Amino acid sequence: MISSKYFDHTILKAEATEEQVAKLCEEALTYDFASVCVNQYYTKFVAEKLKGSDVKVCTVVGFPLGMSDTRVKAFETKAAIEDGAEEVDMVINVGALKDKKYDYVREEIRTLKEVCGSKIVLKVIIETCLLTDEEKKTACELSKEAGADFVKTSTGFSTGGAKAADVELMRKTVGEETGVKASGGIHTAEEAQSMIDAGASRLGTSATLSIIGKA
Repeated sequence: MISSKYFDHTILKAEATEEQVAKLCEEALTYDFASVCVNQYYTKFVAEKLKGSDVKVCTVVGFPLGMSDTRVKAFETKAAIEDGAEEVDMVINVGALKDKKYDYVREEIRTLKEVCGSKIVLKVIIETCLLTDEEKKTACELSKEAGADFVKTSTGFSTGGAKAADVELMRKTVGEETGVKASGGIHTAEEAQSMIDAGASRLGTSATLSIIGKA
């Protein structure tokens, strides 16, 4: 049985309703998941629902494309924290990475980590499906240099999701002290376990209940 604290219980669809988000929070509290991960609009709502528990409030920033200006991402992050976010999952600027603008990518992550400070967890979504293995390694190295707490495989909104081989590569690159989050397309206990075996320390999925056999 996979520990419940591996899971970021997630709903990021544009059509997600307040009723659905409330249900997600109830499930996360019942099964003691690591966090509830939502779009920023619902941050304050989720913070209220999870108040007094150890289930964290997780919000996405620059989602899902990562192409907004660093100042916008920083403002989003600050607003999310003010609304109660305890974990922030940001999307890197993939185009900038591919253009080898490594200073830009590193400084953007560093800027957001400065906004987060030491108490708010920053996860960096590198969107592995759009990257070569060398680019994946570079993205992980830049994230670590910038002080990120986690690197994360995917938004779940691009051309592919988490793959065990990518998780393994990411873990090997960042070492043991930085977290690795696998997300996107994880639907079964077998898939979840394969990610953990590859080195994932957190799993982002909307199929959490099915994975733990409670659906």
